[in-house]
Amino acid sequence: MVLGHVDSGKTSILDCIRKTHVAEKETGGITQHIGAYQIEVGNPPSPKATEGQRKITFIDTPGHEAFSAMRSRGAKVADIAILVVDCCKGVQAQTKEAILKIKEAGIPVIIALNKIDRPEVNPEKAKRDLSKEGVLVESLGGKVPSVAVSAKTGQGIEDLLELISLVAEMEDLKADVTKSAEGAVIESYLDSQRGPIATLILTNGILKKGDILGTPSTFGKIKSFENFQGLSIEKALPSDPVIVTGFGDVPRVGENFKVFSDLEEAKNYLKVSEKKLPEVLKLNPEQKVLNLILKTDVLGSIEAIEEVLKTLPQEKIVLRILKSEVGQISESDVKLAKAHPAAGYPAVILGFRVKTSRVAQELAEREKVKIMNFDVIYDFVEGVRKFMGRISEPELIRQDLGKVKISAIFLVEKNRQIIGGKVIEGEVKKGTQIEVLRNEELVGKGKLINLQRDKKDIDRVIKDQECGILFEGDVKIEEGDVLVIYIEERRKGEL
Repeated sequence: MVLGHVDSGKTSILDCIRKTHVAEKETGGITQHIGAYQIEVGNPPSPKATEGQRKITFIDTPGHEAFSAMRSRGAKVADIAILVVDCCKGVQAQTKEAILKIKEAGIPVIIALNKIDRPEVNPEKAKRDLSKEGVLVESLGGKVPSVAVSAKTGQGIEDLLELISLVAEMEDLKADVTKSAEGAVIESYLDSQRGPIATLILTNGILKKGDILGTPSTFGKIKSFENFQGLSIEKALPSDPVIVTGFGDVPRVGENFKVFSDLEEAKNYLKVSEKKLPEVLKLNPEQKVLNLILKTDVLGSIEAIEEVLKTLPQEKIVLRILKSEVGQISESDVKLAKAHPAAGYPAVILGFRVKTSRVAQELAEREKVKIMNFDVIYDFVEGVRKFMGRISEPELIRQDLGKVKISAIFLVEKNRQIIGGKVIEGEVKKGTQIEVLRNEELVGKGKLINLQRDKKDIDRVIKDQECGILFEGDVKIEEGDVLVIYIEERRKGEL
């Protein structure tokens, strides 16, 4: 399992190892899902060698903080963790998080000190940073092996592979091929042509094409059976990543799978969970609800996005997910959104790396249902945050400017008065709001229509100056009253 901070070079290291270019194919240069890749290493390496060769399967976990849950799943099926640390930046936020996941998994770790080719590199600082997080490398007197590498030049990559083989031998990592095949689902999604597709990691036994699989959520018979490169295979051994079709439904990411003798036995294993009714939200008067429909390319993305939505401030607007599933945005999604308005809006449809059908797009435009599509998690989070800000009611902010003590009443009309007084605090401005205090109690409110000094119209009067005021309001001002002068501003809704 390969972990580390975003942009630390995890996928680039795998690219260097596999001589492919996965990083260049990823949107935004960031791995959005868990991928599993396998290589063969020999000791001594030889094109014709078979004895002494072994396979190493890498689980490449996403680096963005939103994918904490996905990284946690990776830890459950991994035997060794490779923690990639940027030698130029040292330990960062997600590096710390990855360390916690490794400790929770209880698996051995190898430190890959990446970007050793950079002129600003500082591996010793990176090691000291790691020691502060409880990871003490061997060169500092600890037990954690480390190796300096460069994904760009290939420096240290062979040393890393040798170190992985050495740790595997020391840990005596073995699988039992005589057991019935079992393993874990590390990714799944619904393909419009092929149906439910799952990426599996085999932990024990031998998996064969035609085997009947079951998980706690679904079961089925393997129809197509491919390795991580998409090539058709007949069987898989422990630690092999495979891509299969044949499940009745999309299995949940992180579930364990087993092989059964027949479909009936697999069906009995399936745990049918009762559908939960939508949770009744307890809101205060200041809160609104925004209903969401979430459509993603794979189940792993759903889990990650639901986690990141929880981190958005919801003091003013509470997010409620009506439906979350894999697949393109369809007409039924738009109809569901229209039928469940909240906060004055139909439910918002959020798509992550999926397309919108033409019929759904046309219906959404007619029904004024908002569809927001994203390819990168950063844009997704920012897009939802901005929309929440737009529908949040503008906040009315009051600012007190000053006080005037009334000494004279010059004119009294139906709802207007001309009065005189002295500024005893702050300042007075034309066009402001007024509260009328009598014996320190509020007796009415109004507006300051006009302001004069020495019988001349002015915009501002300061403390200790006399002034005349044209007041309009719901109360008759008397001598001795105190006017509190203030302004109110509507500020754009913020989360």
